[in-house]
Amino acid sequence: MKTSKTMIVAAAVVALAACNKKSPADNQASAVEANASNQAENVSAAGENEAANIMNSAENKASAVKNETKNEAASIKNEGKNEAAAIKNSASNTTQNKTK
Repeated sequence: MKTSKTMIVAAAVVALAACNKKSPADNQASAVEANASNQAENVSAAGENEAANIMNSAENKASAVKNETKNEAASIKNEGKNEAAAIKNSASNTTQNKTK
């Protein structure tokens, strides 16, 4: 009984090993499929990276334009304040000169 049990187990192991063997064509087909899948993933990743770079660049340019216009607006506002102050000072000086 022990011998027959061992023979059955050995036969099962041999049968399993025979089922799991792939032919060279199967191995080559699996390798081609895996390579194609990897290449597709690489192309997708490269496209996503390029899109992200374009978006970041556009956001940076937009921020630069916003900052430039804010600075220009602040400069115009300050010039207006300075001119208004000069007019007030001039008017004040004129009034003081008349009262003398």
